[in-house]
Amino acid sequence: MKHEIFEKNSIILLIGILLAVSIGGIVQIAPLFWIESTIEKVKGMRPYTPLEQAGRDIYVREGCYGCHSQMIRTLRDEVERYGHYSLAAESMYDHPFQWGSKRTGPDLARVGGKYSDQWHADHMINPRSVVPESIMPGYPWMAERKLDTEDIAARMKTLRTVGVPYTDDMIANVDKDLKAQIEPDSRAARDLLKRYPKARVAKFDGKPGSTPSELDAMIAYLQILGQMVDFATFDASGPNLR
Repeated sequence: MKHEIFEKNSIILLIGILLAVSIGGIVQIAPLFWIESTIEKVKGMRPYTPLEQAGRDIYVREGCYGCHSQMIRTLRDEVERYGHYSLAAESMYDHPFQWGSKRTGPDLARVGGKYSDQWHADHMINPRSVVPESIMPGYPWMAERKLDTEDIAARMKTLRTVGVPYTDDMIANVDKDLKAQIEPDSRAARDLLKRYPKARVAKFDGKPGSTPSELDAMIAYLQILGQMVDFATFDASGPNLR
């Protein structure tokens, strides 16, 4: 038998294994050095608005990822329950991304637009007021705590260094855009939508005032999840790629 030498000599077998693994690794890894990105860009994807990004930071700060994944797998039961499977492009500007397998609560990849702003506000303050069987803790302080906006521009600059395409114009208008997203009837809101298409503009926490709360930011973030790509017309074969 030609393979007898490998079966009887462990050193030769080990060398053979290392050679086989090395060749396989080179074949898989080497092409990555000659391509710009392993993620195909999809129409509709954009960086988060300052308010959405602030909400995402709060989401991470409060450990929401510990109970909610943001990844719908291609399995039939997941697609039927949550919607179109998640695309890598949907998380290309997330640092860190929120994919995972831990689901004490439902996956949130498609939660945007599923419920009203008021539902989200009530749910964050007292989850059992809208979902009686919920075991999620409440976050009532978010409605009272004003959003800390001092370092949002700096965070966006940092994200730009790792590939998020924030422009100088976006960063220069951070304070203006933060207020504009909670003032639906303002001219500034129209300017915001030019910079960030499909952004939802509303007083998310339902309270009057021109200063965003942490709850405004959290709901703004939740409401954009799954909303940037138009899955009604999405074609994975290519037309939706840009």
